[in-house]
Amino acid sequence: MNLTDPRALAGTWRFDRHIDDRAAGQHHTATGVATFVVEDATRVRWDESGVVRWGGDGEGVPITRTLLLDRREEGWIVLFEDGREFHPWSPGGQVRHPCGDDVYTGCVSPTGQAPDGWTVEWRAAGPTKDYTVTTVLSRSSGSDPR
Repeated sequence: MNLTDPRALAGTWRFDRHIDDRAAGQHHTATGVATFVVEDATRVRWDESGVVRWGGDGEGVPITRTLLLDRREEGWIVLFEDGREFHPWSPGGQVRHPCGDDVYTGCVSPTGQAPDGWTVEWRAAGPTKDYTVTTVLSRSSGSDPR
């Protein structure tokens, strides 16, 4: 799958997320749906909704998140919903996002399920954070607009 142009992600994806919180000695999971909508030639909206399970099991807590992918002169960039810059959209390359004294280092890459799967991995490190978040996305049946 060519992840360089996020417009190719249009449609619905299932996600499975694993959170390894080394600081707390805990493992959490989240499952849900990510929907990518091409709003125009320069913007893709990325909405997630699902359930997180603290400790990997037990009762789930609903979660939602919205990110935006904007096309700029220098390439695509990921924004938080409020318009703040998160990181460049650079599949296959490592990106960084400072968060106070902590730093997030991440990568977007195709998985062995390509062309219908990809992975986002983040490592948060610093004085207040020490965890890894791995999210595997797989295209939902019937959602491929190609």
